[in-house]
Order: sequence, then structure tokens, then C-alpha cells
Amino acid sequence: MSSKDPYQYIIKHQTPAGDDRMIQVEHQYSHKFKVTVLRAEHVTKGAIGDLLDTPDPYVELFISSAPESRRRTRHINNDVNPKWNESYEFILDPNQENILEITLMDANYVMDETLGSTTFPISCETIRVGQTKEVPFLIGKVTKVFLEMTLEVCSSTDLRFSMALCDKEKMFRQKRKERVMLGIKNLLRMEKGRCLPSSHRDVPVVAVLGSGGGFRAMVGFSGVMKALYESGVLDCVTYVAGLSGSTWYMSTLYSHPDFPTKGPQEINQELMKSVSSNPLFLLRPQNIKRYIEALWKKKACGQPVTFTDIFGMLIGETLIHDRMNFKMSHMQDKINEGQSPLPLFTCLHVKPDVSELMFADWVEFSPYEIGMAKYGTFMPPDMFGSKFFMGTVVTKYEENPLHFLMGVWGSAFSILFNRVLGVSSSDNSGSTMEEELENIKPQHIVGDDSLDGDEEPRKGTENLEVEEEYQKNAQASWVQRMFTSMISDSTLFNTREGRAGKVHNFMLGLNLNTALPYSPFRDLMYQNSVEEEESVVTDPDEFDQIYEPLDVKSKKIHVVDSGLTFNLPYPLILRPQRGVDLIISFDFSARPSDSSPPFKEILLAEKWAKMNKLPFPKIDPKVFDREGLKECYVFKPKKGYKNCPTVIHFVLANIDFRNFKAPGVPRETQKEKEYGEFDIFDDPESPYSTFNFRYSNQAFKQLHDLMEFNTLNNIEVIKEAIIDSIKFRKENPSRCSVSLNDIGARKYFNKEPHGKLNT
Repeated sequence: MSSKDPYQYIIKHQTPAGDDRMIQVEHQYSHKFKVTVLRAEHVTKGAIGDLLDTPDPYVELFISSAPESRRRTRHINNDVNPKWNESYEFILDPNQENILEITLMDANYVMDETLGSTTFPISCETIRVGQTKEVPFLIGKVTKVFLEMTLEVCSSTDLRFSMALCDKEKMFRQKRKERVMLGIKNLLRMEKGRCLPSSHRDVPVVAVLGSGGGFRAMVGFSGVMKALYESGVLDCVTYVAGLSGSTWYMSTLYSHPDFPTKGPQEINQELMKSVSSNPLFLLRPQNIKRYIEALWKKKACGQPVTFTDIFGMLIGETLIHDRMNFKMSHMQDKINEGQSPLPLFTCLHVKPDVSELMFADWVEFSPYEIGMAKYGTFMPPDMFGSKFFMGTVVTKYEENPLHFLMGVWGSAFSILFNRVLGVSSSDNSGSTMEEELENIKPQHIVGDDSLDGDEEPRKGTENLEVEEEYQKNAQASWVQRMFTSMISDSTLFNTREGRAGKVHNFMLGLNLNTALPYSPFRDLMYQNSVEEEESVVTDPDEFDQIYEPLDVKSKKIHVVDSGLTFNLPYPLILRPQRGVDLIISFDFSARPSDSSPPFKEILLAEKWAKMNKLPFPKIDPKVFDREGLKECYVFKPKKGYKNCPTVIHFVLANIDFRNFKAPGVPRETQKEKEYGEFDIFDDPESPYSTFNFRYSNQAFKQLHDLMEFNTLNNIEVIKEAIIDSIKFRKENPSRCSVSLNDIGARKYFNKEPHGKLNT
């Protein structure tokens, strides 16, 4: 407990910030201040004023230090002794000076009149914690306003402060392990003499990763998931993680009412139909009207609105048009019995004045929780976007629909959406995705707050319908101008400027200090030599500010496509608490040519892991010189690397598919040969451009079938890696089991109030 205030607990949760520099989240319990405006007596406008008009009084409450700072009662017509009995709550930081301002007002048609005001300092001296106190306040010479006030300690919070996995994910892992154990036995049943798991301890944790790359990544990942599903490998997988375009496929799959009862094959057929039509049909007037109405509703209740909201609607209408009300939490029904892998999605928190290549916090999304592992702060999905203060929700909003999150996860493409609209521009013609993104400045991604609903909605007025209509009209004007300018080849689309997604800052009011690394097990898990540390040669500015914290005073945070830093979602899977043994990653990132080295993104992932002291196998870029372009590469940890995963890295390459229609089955007819003969990046007329948002059935099937083939063509590689992981677990029964003495618990951890270790 704090020595200053016996009613406050301090929880310290420590998370990464480098070798000896660390981030510590201090959560001090806040105070909940409850106010009931009871009544008033002898309300007066003065002798002359009372002769002209009887007051229509109401009361305004204002606490400048509170996030929801201003509240007001309804007005009561022609009553000098009004009774309101209206209650309000404020969340307060007890370490700040909190002053309640009470203002008595008279409602008028033209302009409301102030009748008087007074103040009340809120502290443990003026009102004891747990005490309910009725206080009369004198307004002017004769008027009294009576308030009932209570001060309470918020003994629980809406944020979870811990690096540990949440209870629901732990329960999922237990149930999934049963199914994975059976899946591995089925996958390897024809492999005589092979190593099979004999107990749950022997069951490896396998993760599948999909990169970004727009619709190219989405279509490629659809072929991958079909191959994994039908081969039985998906039954051996615990996690599926996606970034940008891959999240769009995962969203389509996991939101489908028939998944996982039906596999990807039929769902992929629906997806092929969805992406074959011209996206311009989404901008028909009847559609625009629906978009505007949705933005009105969000803006009116006090939430930020940016272009990412519109882009999310467009992506949603394209991919999940019949389930636009589907939400992230609904995916729990797909996984609660361990019947399918746990899906993980990601975006970045960025700062408006810093390049995302230098600073970015990875935000992870699952059906169970959303949060940032860097700070050990997590919340249920239905709270993401709500207003928080000191870890407590002060305004709860309806859970964001999945399509809004899809817009955030792939927001890099909202910046470049002129390609969807068919708008040509000399500013960007002929450029690659990488060239375009390199020219996107932080101020292009993050704009001002002029359109994002910064103002708090007025509460307690009986003319709410009129006020909402006014807000709708005001909101409609800028949205209509936006859509008009979209179609008329505006500056917004002639340049690379766009706007990030924006949500209320769920870490508002928390204290961040210097503390402990992402992996508390770093000394045991990561034993690289100096030579290997120095072998990762990249831009020295990359991740230069990776250890810096976010601004806990900012009311909102900006969230963007994770591909703007690097294009593989390894940070989700490398959390040591997930204990992943085998990572099967699929990289659909653009390359200068089909024959270019395919390791740019995984080298960045390796650098990120090393900077966070997380175990990662050595990625030797010279393997390309030795072995040339392959469908997949295997990177294994060296002996003695405890808890380091093996990585099977698939790249987007058309090699054996040109000559084989299925693994081991040659192409024979001319038509079959022509079907397999295509380039992905070399062809200037390639349909697989990062900017293409419309795929013909032919283009879809070729890319889908290519990645299905490449996956099936290397099933034996995957089987061998699973077997090796089982052997390693048998030989190392303490896998992912580290004692508190080993990690120096006393040095690095503080206990929660009831003595529970906060790991």
C-alpha cells in the first residue's frame, strides 16, 4: 500500500525497454466520485428577473481533472424549488487536485443564464472514503443546492495488468492441446517408427503466420489455409496470426457462420466471387448514405471518426457484406472448445511526429483480449475504443464491428485507396508499394483532430433528439464533401496522404517508469554470441526509439497497419508466455522481381526479436546465394538455445507449380502448362499488384492454387519439424518451465495486493 494514502494500492507491472532500460506500468487505484443532484431551494433570478419570468433551473457539474469532466441535469420548467435526484460518476486521480464546480443555470430559448456557482475541493479531508455525505451549497444569498456525495476506491479495474496470458486463453490452450495431440497422431499415423507425443507435455505449440500484402496476401493465405486444413496440419496448430492482408482472410474465415464445421474450400469460393466485382459499386449513393449514417452514430456518441472508418466499411462490404454486425468477441464461439486455432491479429500504435520504422508499439487482438504486451495492459474486445482513465472505463461504447478493425489492420491501403477508385496520379504512377510507403510521412498518417469527435456530447438534456439531428447534419457535411472529393480526384487522393485509425487512449492516466524487459526469462532463453549479435546488419535508424513509451496524457492514440514497420506478425507469437516451438510463416510481401532475395521482412523480425531479447533462430541471408530461390526455408536454433523456436519460412514463388499440378503430378496438356506459367512480380501486367483490389476468377485461382501447392509440396518438411519439436520436448521436460529463482523474481516483480505474482 502507498504510505501516503491507505486506501490506494500500487500495482507495478514491468515490461520491455531494452537491456537495462525497462518500462514499468504503475497502476494506482483511482477514486470513484459519485454525485447525486438532489434538489434546490429558493431559486431566484433576482427581484426584477423573477417578476419577468419564473426560473427553469438546471445544474452543471464540472471537474477539470476528470476525463468526463462536465455533466448537467435536465431543466425543470417554472420551478423555484426543483427536485432532480439525478446521479453522476466521475473517475478521479487522487494524486491530483480535484475541484468540483457547481453552477446553477436558467434554461432559455436563446441563451441560458448563469444564476451562480460555487466550488468544492474533493479529497479525503473533505469527504471520507466510503462515506455518503449530503452537502447544501449556497448559491448567491438565498438559493441552496443540495448534493449527495460519495467517494470510493476503485478496487478493481477494467484493464488487466499482467504479462501472463488471460484465463480464457489458458483454458483454450488446455482444450486445444487435446485436439492437437490427436491431430499430430493422425498426421503422423502412416510414419512408422516416428516420434509421437506420449503425454500433454510432449505436445508442441505450433503457430502459422501470414504477412501483409493487400489482396495478394489475402488470396495467397486462402490457399495456404485450405492446404493446411485438408492435409491435417491445421489440426496440429495452436495459433494463427495475421497482419494486414492476411487478417482480412482470417476475418473472412473466422466470421463465417459455417467455419470450422466447413473448411476453407467452400468459403474460399465465396471469397473469389466477392473480389471479382468492381469496388466502385460500393460508392453508389445508397451505400454512401449507409456509411454516413454509421459515422453519424459513432461521432454523436463521442468517438473519433477518421477515413479508416470509411475504408473499413468498404473492405467489410467487399469481404463480409452479409455479416457487417459481426464483432471480434463473436469469434469465441469458434474456439471455446479448442475446435480451431486461436486467431491473433495486429496493428501498431504510432506517434504523429515519429516514423513508424523508429517507434511503434505492437497491439494484439484476439477473441479474448486486446492490448499491448509491451506494457502488459489488456482488455476484453468489447472495451477497445471505450474511454479509460487510470485503467477504469469512464464511458463504455458498443463494441466496434469487425470491419472497423479490418480497416485498422490494413490501414496502409486506405492511404493508397486512389488505386481502388481508379484515380491516376503523376505523383505515384509506376511506383511500388515500398516506394509509396517510404514517402508516407507520419503527418500523412496522423492528421489533426478537427474531424474526430473531440468534443464531449452533452448529457442530461431532454432535447437530445434535436441535438443529435444537429450533429448528424454537421457530420454529414464533411462526410459528403469527403466522398465528393474522392470521386472528383481530390488532393486527398492525388497525394499519399491518409489518416490513421484513432481510438481513445486506454492507457490515459497510468504512470510509466523505467523497469523490466519483454522477456523476464531472457538470460535463460537467449544465449547468442557477440558475433551473432553483430551479424544483423540493417538500417541503424530502424527501431531506434523502440524502447520509448507512449504518451499517457494523450486522450487518443493512432493505430495503423503493422506492415508499415515490418510485414510479419512475429511479435504476437514471440511472447514467451505462449511458448511456441514451431513457427510456419508465409510471406506475401512484394519484391522487386520474382528472383529477388525474399528475406527482408524476416530479417527485420529477427532484429526486433534480438532488440527485445527474445529467442529467434539465426537468419542467414547468404542461404539465398547457396541455395537460390526456394518455396520455403528452414531456420533452426543452434544446440543449447533453450526455448528458441524453429522457423519454416514460405515465400511467394512460382517454381515447381509451373511443372506440377499437384505434388508429384506433372502437367501434361498445353492448357495445364499455360495455367502454371505466370510470374508474380516480373510481369508488368501482373494482376498481383499490391494495389489491386479486384481479382478475376482466373487470377484468384492461380494465386490460391500456387500457395496451396507450395504448402502441400512441403508437408514433409512441416512433419519433420513437428517431429523434431516433439523430440525436443521429450528431451527437455522443463520446456517453458522456469522457476522464480531462475528469473530473479524478487528483483523483477512486485506482488499484487493479495500476494499473487504479477507475471
